[in-house]
Amino acid sequence: MLLPFTYARAVQTAFPSLACGVVQIAGISSAPDASVVARPYIDRALERLAHQNEGDFPEVQAWRRAFSFMGLKPTQYRCASEALLRRLRKEGTLPSLHPLVDLCNAISVAFATPIAVFDIEKVEGRLTVRPARGDERYDTFSGTTETPEPREIIFADDAGRAHARRWTNRQSAISAVGPTTTNALIVAEALHSDAQADVTRLVSALCEAVQSVWPTASVEDQDAA
Repeated sequence: MLLPFTYARAVQTAFPSLACGVVQIAGISSAPDASVVARPYIDRALERLAHQNEGDFPEVQAWRRAFSFMGLKPTQYRCASEALLRRLRKEGTLPSLHPLVDLCNAISVAFATPIAVFDIEKVEGRLTVRPARGDERYDTFSGTTETPEPREIIFADDAGRAHARRWTNRQSAISAVGPTTTNALIVAEALHSDAQADVTRLVSALCEAVQSVWPTASVEDQDAA
């Protein structure tokens, strides 16, 4: 089966240390409670935060360097995992949104690695991480529409819709997982020195956790092209 996710060569060339794990899930619902499965991962992150600020994590520092390379101020535009870790450090908890999102957020903070979760039925064709042309449509959670800046790295589908802006910074509302989601695409990305090994462990943990919460779901992990 053709994986509905890929990288533009320009991204692979600019970020040669990039490691990515992709998981496709079919047959989920919003009914289960994922909190018991998610809890150990949140506790793992809290234990790490008790000894070190998230901004000092090698995983986060690698994304800060990437954001600086892209011309973004890292403390203004944080990768998703840093933003979650920062919230966890300040509030001691993470918001509950949807069992799959909650589970991915918990694993994201445990590994300090951004994880994007898409309702794959809302994506036209393939998702490609690529520089924006500047004419793509991005739908915010507040209901407004934005246009990414030219050369900004986005997740774009074949219809020219941006499903994430500033790479791992901000996801679109259009493909956000919700109560009617049954099929999802999960993407975990890392840039630090041990990225490949850590992403492999993350994907293994994620697949096991998903199957614990949705025993009848189909779960398949693949390498990104």
